[in-house]
Amino acid sequence: MPAAYWIAHVEVTDPARYALYARGASDAIAAHGGEFLARSGRFVQLEGRARARNVLARFPSLEAAVACYNSAEYQAALIHAKGAAERDLMVVEALE
Repeated sequence: MPAAYWIAHVEVTDPARYALYARGASDAIAAHGGEFLARSGRFVQLEGRARARNVLARFPSLEAAVACYNSAEYQAALIHAKGAAERDLMVVEALE
């Protein structure tokens, strides 16, 4: 089964509330085999809408990444992101 990448583009509007999300989300992601490859850091936006925070995490599979998103732990963290950020999130399966 190929790995998968969780890709998020985020514009944080309430840093205090978003920090609560980030703590809980980090634990949930790790519990589902996720590993962060990039979090914020420098970037160059070549096309589309730029967002200041870009996150890339690798999971063992697409199914593991989706299970993480749907988990009770992640959903509890996600409550803090609602209204604290504008986000786009996708999971992309890697080439084998």
